[in-house]
Amino acid sequence: MTGLLTRCELPRPEPDRPVSISDSARHTWRNWRHSRARRQPGPTVWHHAEYRIALEGLGLETKRADLALWALVDQAIIAPEDVQQPRRVGYSELSAVHAPHVLEGLSSAETLAPIFGAHPSELPVERIATTIRLACGATLAGARRAVAGAGPQVNLLGGFHHASPARGGGFSVVNDIAVAIAALRRQGFDERVGVLDLDAHPPDGTADCVDAAKDTIGEVWIGSLSGSDWGELPTVDETVIDGADDAAYLAALDALLERMPSCGLVFILAGGDVLAGDRFGGLALTLGGARRRDQRVAAKLGETPSVWLAAGGYSERAWRVLFNTVSVLALHKPHILPADYQPLRARFSRVASELAPPRDEDDIFTDLDLAEALGMPTPGGFRLLDTYTAEWLEHAFHRYGVLEHIERLGYSDLHVRIERLDDGDRFRLVGRAQGTEHLLIDAMVDTMREDDASYLFVNWLTLRHPIATFTLGRPQLPNQEVPGLGLAKEAGELLGLMASRLGLAGVAIRPAAYHVAFTARYDFSFVDAERQGRFEKLLEDLGDTALAELTSTIDAERVTLDDRPYSWEATLMVSRLNGRRTAAVPCEGLFALLADPS
Repeated sequence: MTGLLTRCELPRPEPDRPVSISDSARHTWRNWRHSRARRQPGPTVWHHAEYRIALEGLGLETKRADLALWALVDQAIIAPEDVQQPRRVGYSELSAVHAPHVLEGLSSAETLAPIFGAHPSELPVERIATTIRLACGATLAGARRAVAGAGPQVNLLGGFHHASPARGGGFSVVNDIAVAIAALRRQGFDERVGVLDLDAHPPDGTADCVDAAKDTIGEVWIGSLSGSDWGELPTVDETVIDGADDAAYLAALDALLERMPSCGLVFILAGGDVLAGDRFGGLALTLGGARRRDQRVAAKLGETPSVWLAAGGYSERAWRVLFNTVSVLALHKPHILPADYQPLRARFSRVASELAPPRDEDDIFTDLDLAEALGMPTPGGFRLLDTYTAEWLEHAFHRYGVLEHIERLGYSDLHVRIERLDDGDRFRLVGRAQGTEHLLIDAMVDTMREDDASYLFVNWLTLRHPIATFTLGRPQLPNQEVPGLGLAKEAGELLGLMASRLGLAGVAIRPAAYHVAFTARYDFSFVDAERQGRFEKLLEDLGDTALAELTSTIDAERVTLDDRPYSWEATLMVSRLNGRRTAAVPCEGLFALLADPS
């Protein structure tokens, strides 16, 4: 088969008409199952807790599958019973496609490290191998169910299309698509298989697998629409459309779908890296464009058995692409989420409502209360803010998934310690790794008054991953001793819930450096309106500068405001539970970078 490489720019197609959130919010699981009985079965979603791959800060959105699933269940797009947990794929299935040294590499940190752009010392090899094998197992199990007539299958992790028979690369260790096809062939499935690769990068590994194992994989058509030209792939119907917006992309997709032959099974790599701004993409689609992509593919396939795979997606919005994929398959029309909807916040709020209060006002006077009143040592330490015991905090961290996340990173024996100091109450989460006890979370909190309201004041908060290593993709920030845990969003939500439980107006911080304010900018604002205006002007004038570089530059006073050196202003920021933010007073000055004297 001769590859077809196309580059195109075509007219804008008519946009699809989405439904409003109010329309789709009326959807319930009962109505969904009732309507499903009158048409093709709805989608089965494959997910596992281990899908949150145990790597942080390497360009991966490790919570993408979790965020998509939480939103799908919270919005009643799918019912919990429609979520399947996969089993790990067997080495017998993997060996039908991959060379022995590739499979041996699943247990080697040195082999896995370059595939993920990580340092070998920070790789929890068994966890990563489990994640990979579970994702491959879901693709295979989904393919079997699809050809048995169970309806579309969606694997929230999968589409490892850069893995070839003899090597891995680009976050792909083994090729789940090729492994699934080979296994189906051995079981007697002899119809043509289609691979519609709509990730932002070409399917080089899948093409190599199909070419190298023609006898076992059989007839496979591969079509690709990407934003990267990696050279000709002879067995792929490939369209390269670098930088395409919605109009150009969808027009090229229509042309590719017209060329697509009929198949007995189709794998769709519905990549989230097609979105504008994706750090590894090369395309410029909106969320609406990605959603219309999935609608057109679903309409083309009709009742053809299909397996939809998450493929790539490296922006904070990538989970929304996964959410939309399942929504299109389940509802046959879009379900538009509000722009400010946060599945993590929705999940944490639900967990908080289920947790027993840390201290009931009607509790009897306990031995701990007596010891605290007399200033005596207490077995469990003081109550944080006179409310939270260490035991309660550990249980809460477990319920919110914080402990599980940290355990995936390679730590064990996690426990909380609380102490009372002159400047507030300190709590620490410690754990063991590589034979040593490590400080992982360290925070000092107190309450404070500001503008006739009381706030939870966070004097400091550090999230520490001591066994990880700084890299080019994860540079060291000023005053940062070790890399972070990847729990900044979770920490912010938990502090807000703590403030709510204590009846406070919100959370307050005093950011000691630019990168702290930058990270908190969506939920926090400076109390002083003129200070908020200067901060927003700083973001506007210097926003494209790398975060670590800009923080260091400001600390060195190599940023100017109106031609005068600018010093960082560590003034109060608050996040109010009522959502009200400070209205910024516009800054009329101009921030500029001075040349590096070196």
